[in-house]
Amino acid sequence: MTLRSAFRGLFSLRVRGKEYLVTEGAVLVVSNHQSFLDPPLIGTLYEDEMYFLARKSLFRGFFKWLYSRWNAVPVDQDRPDMASLKTIIRLLKQGNRVLVFPEGARTLDGELGEAQPGVGLIALKSGATIQPIRIRGARRALPRGSGRLRLARIDVHVGPPIRITEEELGDASGKVAYKLVAERMMEAISKL
Repeated sequence: MTLRSAFRGLFSLRVRGKEYLVTEGAVLVVSNHQSFLDPPLIGTLYEDEMYFLARKSLFRGFFKWLYSRWNAVPVDQDRPDMASLKTIIRLLKQGNRVLVFPEGARTLDGELGEAQPGVGLIALKSGATIQPIRIRGARRALPRGSGRLRLARIDVHVGPPIRITEEELGDASGKVAYKLVAERMMEAISKL
């Protein structure tokens, strides 16, 4: 509750589409990635805990302890990391909520990037409901490469949940299906 109030006070945080939030069962929350502020911003939308992916290189010293307390799952961005994907799928199959950034990294220019197919694999293997979210303004508040917060309005738009059907995939399977699902996620985010 305190973090939510801080975001409202510092960044005039506005949330739209809150009625679309899926609060029960396995939910794969997918969002664009603008800033280090994104995970806690999205976390304030929910009353209970959420898991999220964090770069493996961040898990050092004090931050190893801190990120573990925040339910962060380490992922190696330089090499495909099946162990992290399996952990995320297992968490979703257990009925948890997991936040993933389909683009894989924070934006440099504020534009939406291309989704990585691994997020499609997670969605299909877990069977979780997909919750699209779009963040605007977090890049201005804490840009990539900056360690200084700036006052900037942040808007968070929550979209209607997505449930992937077999009819939607048609004959697609494997990597082709993963890519289709990942693209569907980014399309939903872009429309918000």
